[in-house]
Amino acid sequence: MATKPNHFLKDIDMQAILGQAQEAEISKDLPMRKWLYAWLLDPHIPGNFQKDIDKWISFLIVGNLFTLMFEHVPAVYEPYKHWFDFFDIFSVTVFTVEYLLRFYLAPEDEEFKTAKHARFSFATSPFAIIDFLAVAPFYLKAFIPIDLRVLRFLRLLRILKLFRVVVPAIAEFKRLNKDRTFRQKIHALVFPSPYGGTMQNIFEVFIAVWVLLSVMAVVLESVQSVHYILNLQFVILDAVAVAIFTVEYCMRLYSCVEEPGYKGAVLGRIKQAKSPSTFIDFLAVLPFYLEVFLHHLFDLRFLRVFRLARLLKLTRGSDATAVLVKVVVREWPIMSASAFIMLLLVILTASLGYLFEHDAQPDKFENIPTSIYWAVITLASVGYGDISPVTPVGRTLTIVLALLGIGIFAIPAALLASAFSDELVKERDALKANLFSILKDGRIDEDEAVIIRAEAKRLHLSTEEINALIDQVIQEHELEERTPLPIHKIAETPELAVEHYKMLLGQIRQLGIQTDSSKFDEAAMQGQRLSDAEFALWQKIQGKA
Repeated sequence: MATKPNHFLKDIDMQAILGQAQEAEISKDLPMRKWLYAWLLDPHIPGNFQKDIDKWISFLIVGNLFTLMFEHVPAVYEPYKHWFDFFDIFSVTVFTVEYLLRFYLAPEDEEFKTAKHARFSFATSPFAIIDFLAVAPFYLKAFIPIDLRVLRFLRLLRILKLFRVVVPAIAEFKRLNKDRTFRQKIHALVFPSPYGGTMQNIFEVFIAVWVLLSVMAVVLESVQSVHYILNLQFVILDAVAVAIFTVEYCMRLYSCVEEPGYKGAVLGRIKQAKSPSTFIDFLAVLPFYLEVFLHHLFDLRFLRVFRLARLLKLTRGSDATAVLVKVVVREWPIMSASAFIMLLLVILTASLGYLFEHDAQPDKFENIPTSIYWAVITLASVGYGDISPVTPVGRTLTIVLALLGIGIFAIPAALLASAFSDELVKERDALKANLFSILKDGRIDEDEAVIIRAEAKRLHLSTEEINALIDQVIQEHELEERTPLPIHKIAETPELAVEHYKMLLGQIRQLGIQTDSSKFDEAAMQGQRLSDAEFALWQKIQGKA
């Protein structure tokens, strides 16, 4: 049976274990074409520029999609026409260089180097045809004196260049999920798991991009001039976003029963639907459907602002919210006491403010609820100035309240800051304990590397910080080895007792090798220092009996 690779302590490369960028090891003595391919396009060499090139090309493709959309909005396109033209020239230049580079380096590509004519095989491959069609309209328009506006739609083919990143991820996803059910595949795509691979990361990025786009649209809709120009685009974008989020919501409910804590066709899905993250997903699409189906009964335009709840979907990929909830729950007794004192202080000072200021300013201190507003903004050291005391007693009360507010509001803030710091220390201590158990055998196998990688990502630890923790664990491990456990502790664990016995036998054998056996026998027999049984055991251990 094949064994998983191990990383011995002396050979540990923490950057490799954490999956972070490494410096590429590429020989300078390679021929130019091989050297260029190794640095720019080889997907099997960690630390080269292949992933960076794919990433920036992807950004440029998405940028082209947006420019194509805004070119059909005269109010946006006409004033900035020269910038659109410049961006189009820049994009075509980059895509052309990429195409020519791939054409030149095709003989080094694993897909084409075995062909008789590698470059011809590349030029006729689907990706190369897409790359060619993505820039062809520009050159046709530049060099052929005819109206080729009909060919402008071919620029939409640039979006297909994204398949250069997606197709390998799909192939990896199929390989990881071979012989698994459809529901298990949906689960691997939507929920983090060992079966998701790159495709699951792409899915998360896709959802995050649409969250940001939809929230940005909601914000810009509130600007009347922008809404007037892009009203149709906003409607289409919101409909597409709702469709995407609805499909994602259904996928989560459908596949959640594959999660350990959500078994059961009905109860498991109900439990998933009630979870905070899935409830946020529900709120992200609810305003759209309510407005579509109930607009003839109620004026529900106010619900549009609740589309901003989509921003909360981004909290699924971050542990910040979970840490905040954990910290608040842990410190709630102290924070609730602080909040209670604050509430008493607000009501007391508001009542006194009403008592002393009502006669002088009946329009501003007309009742205690209005005075509570004054007390809160004073206690918070905001002080808008719309309500301010004029009587000497009222002003004195304001001074006292403002000074108390500094301490009252500082207590919860200090508690939260301290609790966050303590939580980070606890998390790192837990990781340190985990590392200690992992490193006990002096090596890190692939499963343990996955654990370290996940913890480092969750705690946002750099390579240097992980290395420092490992060094600390190694030092403590060595100290533990130099400080042997007492016999009664060893005897508590039979496995440990056996290992200790084997170690003692080894030391006895080493003693027999390094000492003079005749002198040892003579010393042992003098004065009966060893009994006959003990001496016979010594002889047997040394192989003399």
